[in-house]
Amino acid sequence: MDDGKKQQILRTAMQVFKEKGYTAASMQEIAEACGMAKASIYKYFPSKEDLFTEVFVACHQTMFDQARELDMAAQASSMQPKERLQQQIQFQLQYMLENYFFMFEFKELPVTENERFIQAWKKKRVTLLTWHKNCFMEAYGERIERHVWDIVAIFRGILREYLFHSVQKVIALPMSELAAFVVARMDAVIRDMLETDSAPILKKSHIHFNDLNPIDESSRQENIREFLLAVEAAIRGLSRNESVRQELLEVLGLLQRELDQDSPNRTLVQVYTTYLETVAELRPLVRQLRLMLS
Repeated sequence: MDDGKKQQILRTAMQVFKEKGYTAASMQEIAEACGMAKASIYKYFPSKEDLFTEVFVACHQTMFDQARELDMAAQASSMQPKERLQQQIQFQLQYMLENYFFMFEFKELPVTENERFIQAWKKKRVTLLTWHKNCFMEAYGERIERHVWDIVAIFRGILREYLFHSVQKVIALPMSELAAFVVARMDAVIRDMLETDSAPILKKSHIHFNDLNPIDESSRQENIREFLLAVEAAIRGLSRNESVRQELLEVLGLLQRELDQDSPNRTLVQVYTTYLETVAELRPLVRQLRLMLS
């Protein structure tokens, strides 16, 4: 097949999707914008979902390639690590602002039911998370390794919110200034983490899960076991007499044993959690546990 024509279709489709959105854009419109018959589009892309997936992949690959080139040039110029971090954040903000439609989490589009798109999205997410991790590790060194996934999560939350406000034209700030602001805030967060040596919340095994990549059953069970340890600590810290604490711990142990079964008895789980919930101090924990079990 003619690779030049395929690239033309991808470039044109990208613009049409940006202007119309996924649902409103049609293969006929894309074909007309390309100056070719719709049948010619289908020779390269069997469906609109396949075309969108290819555009999505191409858009992110371009960002990753340009980021790599930018970093190589920065290293060659002996730029300081934190300056390189700011430059990378500025680049990402600018690129995502210009290509926002392909950058947000695709939770409501029909394309999320397409297995090829889901696989492309997962690969993109892993690559993006790794990029973010490497950016901070290069800027701050191995001393942040214990906290790196919390740092990445906080950074991504800040990035997403300020990018959203930029897209909505709520804020009018050059991306260079916004990048400097983000780096300053992250520097304060990282300094606090290192000074207090706070226990990390996220592990590498946690960071990749999302709506399009649900948590697997073994990880879910491990999270529940860890949470029950927190409930146990809360029970031991209650200002109640020893007999009450021991009774609560026994109920918690029964709940743990039931949840360890391949098919837990829902009635028993409900009985045990309802009993724990009679203690006011434990109610928020029990409600959170129920959400984890749902």
